[in-house]
Amino acid sequence: MILFPAIDLKDGQCVRLRQGEMAQATVFSADPAAQARAFEEQGFEWLHVVDLNGAFAGKPVNAQAVEAILAKVHIPVQLGGGIRDLDTIVAWLDKGIDRVILGTAAVRDPHLVREAARDFPGCIVVGIDARDGKVAIEGWAETSEMTALDLARRFEDAGVSAIIHTDIARDGVMEGLNLDATAELARAVTIPVIASGGLAGLEDVHRLLQPRYAMLEGAITGRALYDGRLDPREALALIAASGRPRQG
Repeated sequence: MILFPAIDLKDGQCVRLRQGEMAQATVFSADPAAQARAFEEQGFEWLHVVDLNGAFAGKPVNAQAVEAILAKVHIPVQLGGGIRDLDTIVAWLDKGIDRVILGTAAVRDPHLVREAARDFPGCIVVGIDARDGKVAIEGWAETSEMTALDLARRFEDAGVSAIIHTDIARDGVMEGLNLDATAELARAVTIPVIASGGLAGLEDVHRLLQPRYAMLEGAITGRALYDGRLDPREALALIAASGRPRQG
């Protein structure tokens, strides 16, 4: 199981939002690259980065901060936010991003996802951000009529490397991961699924390691790390001691 520390970028800074509201951003670091390096030194094996401004703008906005992160770390990085066309996907992969996350594009341009997954195997992730079971897009500013399950099934045979399932209602509020909904999604498709939104502390890591959630590739953690509610070394040691095979 992989625990992905999150770096959300807003105006070049590392922030955390509450339920995706840009107006409710808490700045945790003015130096995202240093924060990324700290996560690597703590023992994390992957990094999850989101260009929040880009998600709203529909194009990369915090490229300079992302490039600084890539220059600082040696662990693989997955990136989402404002990636809506093949040229942008190719540009980020060329710069060293290991996996590109497509969210809004997965709803509006499914052909792009299929084309990218075909051309860049192992490099395309679908981000499914759900509000009351319906998929939110455009930086969560709009809610579509498509369900999370319908969107996941759309790419069942596309060759995407993973799905990130975020429960928006829990994102940034420290109420615990919605593992039941995420596991239900994971059981319905063969694509590896990552849980996101609300990881509150070590108890969530214990829950993730229960046999009934063994199908999940891992989980993303943000505010719990920044607030000090989740000790990274303790969490990573727990995962290592569990003997749960590393996926991805």
